[in-house]
Amino acid sequence: MSFRGYVQVYTGDGKGKTTAAIGLAVRAIGAGKRVLLLQFMKTSSYSEHAVLQRLSPALTMAALGKPFCLAKEGALSDADQRALGDRVVSFAPGQPPEDYRKAMADGVEQAKKAVSRGDYDVVILDEIIVAAYYELVSGDQIADILSSRLSSVELVLTGRGASDDLIARADLVTIMQNVKHYYDRGVLARAGVDC
Repeated sequence: MSFRGYVQVYTGDGKGKTTAAIGLAVRAIGAGKRVLLLQFMKTSSYSEHAVLQRLSPALTMAALGKPFCLAKEGALSDADQRALGDRVVSFAPGQPPEDYRKAMADGVEQAKKAVSRGDYDVVILDEIIVAAYYELVSGDQIADILSSRLSSVELVLTGRGASDDLIARADLVTIMQNVKHYYDRGVLARAGVDC
């Protein structure tokens, strides 16, 4: 019996979207499947890169982000802006940094090839939904990826703020809900737990 792939979306403001996708990747590799993990808004400094690159030759991964965070103008409080310093780049709505937009466009092309060629059984587009929020990836580009997908490819998209259209097109949607988080007390991301 041939493998039937579905479209999964992990979204919401709670922690665990990337963690769930990585867990799915590990499970798929254990079942002999080939996995591509494209991380749209992250760099290879995240802790998972230290181990996942060595896990299996059946896993290919790439981080497409830049070594800074993005924020739309006015989205951060003055205190948050000061705390993050030069690790965050603010931009006017509709005017994200061009180098970031180019990196995300390259990622979209990689994703379209990955879902349409059959080289991978599972394709994870980590934080592509956040890239859409920052206007680095359009809803049309995401729809194009979905339309390019072979029926044998499991496609996972993660990030907070999934559009109604994406939710309608997905076969499985999990919304991570934030009930309580230590970020609210000013605790920044901790290596090995949050990044």
